[in-house]
This record gives sequence, structure tokens and C-alpha cells, in this order.
Amino acid sequence: MNRMHLAENIPELALEWVRAGRRVALATVVKTWGSAPRPVGAQLVIDGEMAFEGSVSGGCVESAVIFEALEAMKDGTCRMLNFGVSDESAFEVGLACGGEIEVMVEPVGVGQGPGVEELEALVDARLQRKPVVWEVDTSIWTRRMLSRDPADVTLEKRFRTDKSAIEGGVFRGVHNPPLRLAIIGAVHIAQPLVQMARMTGYDVVLCDPRESFASDMRFPGEVFLDGWPDEALVAFGLDACTAVVTLSHDPKIDIPALETALASEAFYIGALGSKRTHAKRVAALQEAGFGDAAIARINGPVGADIGAMSPAEIAVSIMAEMTERLRRPDTRPGAVA
Repeated sequence: MNRMHLAENIPELALEWVRAGRRVALATVVKTWGSAPRPVGAQLVIDGEMAFEGSVSGGCVESAVIFEALEAMKDGTCRMLNFGVSDESAFEVGLACGGEIEVMVEPVGVGQGPGVEELEALVDARLQRKPVVWEVDTSIWTRRMLSRDPADVTLEKRFRTDKSAIEGGVFRGVHNPPLRLAIIGAVHIAQPLVQMARMTGYDVVLCDPRESFASDMRFPGEVFLDGWPDEALVAFGLDACTAVVTLSHDPKIDIPALETALASEAFYIGALGSKRTHAKRVAALQEAGFGDAAIARINGPVGADIGAMSPAEIAVSIMAEMTERLRRPDTRPGAVA
């Protein structure tokens, strides 16, 4: 599963459909109130034959959005649609109460909509794992793509929190790279962790130089990085949408991996082991020249403290802690709110 955060693979699919000669429109949630079914940034792609993929409401307003999209493809006019989700309709899609959503509909390559070349540029940035903000001025329907600039504090906060928003009629949609998890050590815990991470939307790779552990029999069909962990992770490339978890319990394997992870922007670094093991790990990293602030980025012992005992329970605890660090970046050690 190659999840592009809330936008998933909708821009890629829209471009594929356009190139196949189909009329296409994009629908994007730009604002929500109350218990809206889908968050800001969620997208739906529709073609001229009413085929669609994605979701903007969980099903309760899709029909109306599709109808408006068909009209937009004909007249080339972009639309801002407001829907109130009644208590009854909300219950039908699994909500406790109603809410409101505002949806932006844009025909691709027609009239006020984004040009095909603009969509190509967005898709290209996403494929290259470049975080960008897709900005749409809904008053005049112009667009621009903002690349990451570490000096821009406001933009950095958007990327860090992964939250799209509309302000003053300007919608800024965050397109972060797909989430990835690199697991170092193909041990028993890694087996349920691979499955849970993939279900949560991560692309997962493993690395273990021990052939008896890194076997297709134990991990059928999984992707293993070649080489020793430090070199393998450098070749793989660690960015701000990547998590690294070391599970091998072997310092010869874990320490090089942690050194590489600490030198990167990985949003989560976890290391399996007892407090005593972690203390030895910290000492080794200090000897390697890492300071206290850098070492504090390691979540060790790994996982949320839920009393986990079995491999599956430990995997649950790791996913819980990883999710918190992802969705609540203020909980990351040394993070600035």
C-alpha cells in the first residue's frame, strides 16, 4: 500500500485518467465543522462516465459531488460546495453526530481548473518524495506549488503536522511523501509489526545481515535492504516521513542503524531492549560522538507503556507510540510546538 497521507494516490490516478483521454475532475475537502466524515485534504477523483475513486464524506454526499463534478467538466467552472451532514445521515456513515464539510471541485485541464502540466508537476514532486504544498486561490482560481523551505516556520509547521487548511479563500493542501518504516532485525516481533504497519499505511522494508533471520520463509514476499544496516539505510534514504525501528538486540547491527537514523530527519526512531540495554546503547552512541539531544530522539525502550508481553502486543505498542509521534509531533523529544 503506497499511502500519500490524506491525498492517497488520487493525484496520480487523476493524471493517469487524463492521459488515457478521460475527462476528469478533482474534489477536495477544504474545511470541516463538527463530526465531519473525512478530514481536510481528503480527495475524490471523478471521470466523465461517473467512475470515481477516493472519498470526501464516507459516502453520504459523494453523489452530489459527482453530479457537480460532471457539470464542472462541461462548463470549466470550479465550485465550492457546502454540505451539512444531518444526525441521521451521519449515523448511517458511522458518526455519532452531524457535521459540515466544504468541498472544492476542480475540472482538470478545463477552464478554471488546474492545467495538466500543473498536475504533472505535483505528481512528479510526490514521486520524488519532495514535500510540497498545493496552494489554490479560490477567488481567482490560480495555483502554485510551494516546496519545502526550512527557513519558513509556518510552512515547516504545515509539513510537520500534515494539516491542510483554507485561510482567506486560499487553500493550502499538504502533500507529504508516503509513510515508510524501516525495520532493523528480522526477529519474531517484526512479523506482526510488518503487518500492522502496512495496514496503517506504511511502506515497509526490513534489513538484517543474518541470512537465517532474513529468509523468505519467515517473511514471505517482503522487501529486504541489501548490506549492513548503516549503508543500507543511507542507500534507502531516510526523510521526515520515515520511521526506523531496531529490533535485533545485537549492538553490532542496531548501533550502526541508530547512528544513520540519528543523522537523518526520521520522525520516529525506536530501539527494542530493556532500560539496561538502552543505557549501554546510549553510552556507545556518546562514545561515537552523539550528544544528549540527538540521543534523546530514540524511543527506548521502544513502544508505548501498555504492559505488552507477546510479540504481537509489543508490535501494537510500537505502532501506538509511532502513531503518536506522527500525529502529535509536539510529543517528539526536543520538538518545538
